[in-house]
Amino acid sequence: MSALLPTYGQRAIEIKQADGSYVTDTTGKQYLDFVMGIAVCNTGHRHPAVLEKIEAQLGNVWHTSNLYAISGQERVAEKLVAGTHLTRAFFCNSGTEANEAAFKLIRKWTGKTKIVSFTKSFHGRTFAMLGATGQDKVKAGFGPMVPDFVHAPFNDSAALDFIDDETAAVWLEVVQGEGGVVVGDVAWFAALQAKADEHGVKVVIDEVQTGIARTGTRYAFEQTPLKPDVVTLAKGLGSGFPVGALVTAPGAEAVFEAGSHGSTFGGNPLAMAAAEATLDVLFEDAALAHVQAMGAYFKSGLERFVDGDTFIDVRGLGLMLGLVATKPVADLINRLRDAGLLVVAAGPDVIRFLPSLFVSQQEIDEALAIIEQVVTKEMVQ
Repeated sequence: MSALLPTYGQRAIEIKQADGSYVTDTTGKQYLDFVMGIAVCNTGHRHPAVLEKIEAQLGNVWHTSNLYAISGQERVAEKLVAGTHLTRAFFCNSGTEANEAAFKLIRKWTGKTKIVSFTKSFHGRTFAMLGATGQDKVKAGFGPMVPDFVHAPFNDSAALDFIDDETAAVWLEVVQGEGGVVVGDVAWFAALQAKADEHGVKVVIDEVQTGIARTGTRYAFEQTPLKPDVVTLAKGLGSGFPVGALVTAPGAEAVFEAGSHGSTFGGNPLAMAAAEATLDVLFEDAALAHVQAMGAYFKSGLERFVDGDTFIDVRGLGLMLGLVATKPVADLINRLRDAGLLVVAAGPDVIRFLPSLFVSQQEIDEALAIIEQVVTKEMVQ
C-alpha cells in the first residue's frame, strides 16, 4: 500500500533520465517528450546553460530568505519588465502562488471585491483560485467558494456586460490551456480592454502556461491589444526549477509595500539562477523566431489529421497546440505513450502538445509519424 494520498491517480511510468526532447523510463524505454512537465521545461530537459548556472549557485548559497538582499531577484525582475509597460516583480514558488498574490494585490489596489473571470479557465488549486477557475470539476466537495468571482463566457461579447463600476478586475488567459487550448479572439480582447478602461477595471493576465516564450513571444499578451495591470508567471520561468512571479504595472508598488505580502522560499538564490539562465536563452530574438517557425510547422503537420470524423480542429499559438477530437482522448494518449510519444490532455477531447521550445523539425516529424501510426491503427480497429 502506498503512503501517498491518491491525488494523481495511477501513473504508468517513472522517468529516470532526461535530456533535451527525450526522456527514458526506469525500464530503459525512451520517449519523445511533448509534455515537458506541462509547459515547465521550456528550454528542454537539462539545458546546458541553465544547468551550468544552477550548478554554480549550488556551490555558493542555496537559501537565505528575504530578510537579506538577493541580487538575482533584481536581475531577473529587470529582464521580465524590459521592453514592456510593466515595472515591478515579486517572486514566489508556483503559478497558484503568483495568482494568490495577484488576488490580494487587486483587492487592496482597488478596494473592490468583484472579479470577472471566465468559463473553462484554470488559475490554480488554492481556495481563492478555485473560485477564480471556471471549471466545476476542480471545486467538487470543497463547499462554498471564495465569493465575488463572476464567470463570464470566454470569447463572447456577452462577457462585456459583466464588467461595471463595481468590478475590481478582469482575470483571463490569452490561451486557455486546461480549458482546451482555446485562443482568445483579438477583436474580443480589444473590446474587453476598452470596457475595462471605461470602468477603471484592472486587467490581470494569467500567463502561467503561456508565458516565457511558449507562444512565440515573451508573453502571449504581446500578441493582443491587452495592456495588463498584473501578469502572473511560473511553469517555464525556471526550466523545471520551482519559481513563480507576479509582474505589475506602475502603481502596484504603492499598494504592496513592506509587510503586505511575502514568501519564505520565493526568489531564493537557486530559483533566481534558474530563472536568469532561462530568460537569457529564451528571450533572445533567435529563440522566439524558432518557436514561431516550429509552431507553424507543427500546426501545419497536425492539420493533416483533421478529417471531420476523428479530429475536427487544431488550436493554439506557438508551441502550445491542441488537436481537437470528436471523442475522449484518454485512451489515445495512452496509445501514443506506448508508441513513444508523451502528450497530455486539455479537457476530455483535446490532445495538448507542449514540446521543448528548442524542438527540432526532425523531432516534430518524429512526433507526427508516431501520431499517424497510432491514429491509423485506431481508425482501423
